[in-house]
Amino acid sequence: MLRRLLSRVYWACSRWTLSTAPAPDRPTVLLGAPHTSNWDFVLMLGIAWRLGMPVRWLGKASLFRGWRGPLMRGLGGIPVDRSDPSRVVGDVVARIHAGEVFGLVVTPEGTRGSGSYWKSGFYRIAREAQLPVTLGYVDRTTMTTGLGPTIELTGDVRADMDVIRAFYADKSGLRPELRTVPRLREEDAGDIVRG
Repeated sequence: MLRRLLSRVYWACSRWTLSTAPAPDRPTVLLGAPHTSNWDFVLMLGIAWRLGMPVRWLGKASLFRGWRGPLMRGLGGIPVDRSDPSRVVGDVVARIHAGEVFGLVVTPEGTRGSGSYWKSGFYRIAREAQLPVTLGYVDRTTMTTGLGPTIELTGDVRADMDVIRAFYADKSGLRPELRTVPRLREEDAGDIVRG
């Protein structure tokens, strides 16, 4: 209740407009893109709290050290050991199969700097846990943020990414120069992300 109240105050005072499709009614992988600023985190919490969505998010392990650990976990954080990223998918899928219900927020760009590819972990998690993918966004051009459509992945990586690319084509992020075009390395290599 307190989170919803805080989010109402935030959106009433913010220069940003919250524009969302209906919140998903079942567990989902929630993409946060383009991820170009630390402010994306504040916007993500504002969206989730306003819609009453329980969320979890992946963050680098260093964010959870010391006094920040309890705070970050309280905000839904799951620490990621970047030296062994393959464990992340298995850990998240195990949580879901154990009955934990949440929207998993993933920033598929993996960093706030521009790169050549998105990380494919969101795709593997969604396929292995049989979850849909909800397209969350930040668009500085229109000063809007929110949730777009929720899609079911087919396993055809290129076709699924074409749908995702089309949605994000006009979304700039807070710092457009740091935006990474939605593309998985597996598309260029011809690999299939199994699940």
